[in-house]
Amino acid sequence: MTQGRLTSCIPLPVEHKLLVTVIEKAKDWALMHGVGMRDRKHFTKDAIQIAPFVLLPSPFPQTEFNKAVELQPILNELMHKVAHDDEFLTRTLQNALQVDEFTASLFDIWVKVRDEGMAQPISLGMLRSDIMLESRCPHTENQCAKHTPYCSWKQVEINSIASGFGHLGPVSREIQSYILRQLGQGDLIKNMPENRALSGLCSGIIEAYDLFGVPSAIILFVVEEISYNICDQRFHEFEISEKRPEIMIYRRTLTEIYEETTLNDKKQLILDGHTVAVVYYRSGYEPAQYPSTREWDARLRVERSTAIKCPSIHYQLAGTKKVQQALAAPGVLEKFMGAGAATGRVRDIFTGLYSLDFDENGERAVDMALADTERFVLKPQREGGGNNLYGSDVREALLRMRHSRERAAYILMERILPPLVSGYVVRPGASVPPPLTDLVSELGIFGVIIGTKDKIYCNRQAGHMLRTKLADANEGGVAAGLGALDSPFLLEM
Repeated sequence: MTQGRLTSCIPLPVEHKLLVTVIEKAKDWALMHGVGMRDRKHFTKDAIQIAPFVLLPSPFPQTEFNKAVELQPILNELMHKVAHDDEFLTRTLQNALQVDEFTASLFDIWVKVRDEGMAQPISLGMLRSDIMLESRCPHTENQCAKHTPYCSWKQVEINSIASGFGHLGPVSREIQSYILRQLGQGDLIKNMPENRALSGLCSGIIEAYDLFGVPSAIILFVVEEISYNICDQRFHEFEISEKRPEIMIYRRTLTEIYEETTLNDKKQLILDGHTVAVVYYRSGYEPAQYPSTREWDARLRVERSTAIKCPSIHYQLAGTKKVQQALAAPGVLEKFMGAGAATGRVRDIFTGLYSLDFDENGERAVDMALADTERFVLKPQREGGGNNLYGSDVREALLRMRHSRERAAYILMERILPPLVSGYVVRPGASVPPPLTDLVSELGIFGVIIGTKDKIYCNRQAGHMLRTKLADANEGGVAAGLGALDSPFLLEM
């Protein structure tokens, strides 16, 4: 079928001289308002460059946006229940643990802490459900019977280490509002939904801090050895300090946590003489970021402590792709949610997700993917982009792994075909003006949930973000330079 197409919020192309003028103004606005990142090629702590951004907000149907926002608390609670179901996590991950060293290390920490008795039953979940509009309709061979450029929306994934873009999401709306005003289109800003992601996420951290109940305690941000996405990270700290100036925030790498923290006899995590109330992971910490046992030992020390973690180790396990694939299997959602209308709403957003375990279903999935590799994505257990395989790489990987247990570390997902929209992407160091090109977008809905296995203290939707990439690009990570910041322009369709 022909890929659907959405109409830009203003007629394109923009006249050349006006376009150049507006882009130059927008780049300066970006640098002065924290729409920036550090340069990966020429890193220095003393300078930032603009983060890639889309000049104009991208169209998105208002009905579908509202549905995604309303569904987020339901997804929050689902993930909370999954994270606290020991038997389900163990059974679901058993094959992946044999071949995925990173997930196995997380699992080992979880088992140790669980068997010792968890010192802190409260978890802080800051989740993000990533979704895309789907052009293809399962009920017709061509265009959807609704005669719109899309048929539905589908979930790409749900992330449990997901608060990045809490600042960059809202500021994307601000810079595009500025641009629309410069183009004489300020009346269109009303179609861009308010975005309070930074406030909503930081309020979750503060609520967890207050539940800890020690006024002199601190919040600990766990950061990478080198932080490129520094504006987004620091604005979380600034927001908390603005709301609660008495709360001290420390930034430490896992190596520094290993070297500088201790556990006292009450299992409190102590740093510089202060009790740590909340440990907030800024990164998923991929295997390359665990170069020695010290980092794993630091993670174990944190999990053994009374600090409230975001995410806790069982939340991170619940965010693996294998768990998400298992949730799509018949009867699994009903186990956690019952058989009501909410269960059907969640099931409707799943695209095809298939296990690659060594059984009849796994063999069938391999054959299906080899027959049409362009239809599928091969996903490992990692959170974040840059690890997925597409097209010919799917075939190559499956042929290599067909008789190896390594394949159990992956899942197979049907590719989503989102509608196209024309637009301009502004990048650091690129020529001005950029070409008018076809783009596709991915919407992320944030959620905050705090609770124990038996009690939920808060559960809410907490803002959104939109990432947009070139239509022919597979990955769309902004921090990796593959995607661009954007915000939705809501349409009645």
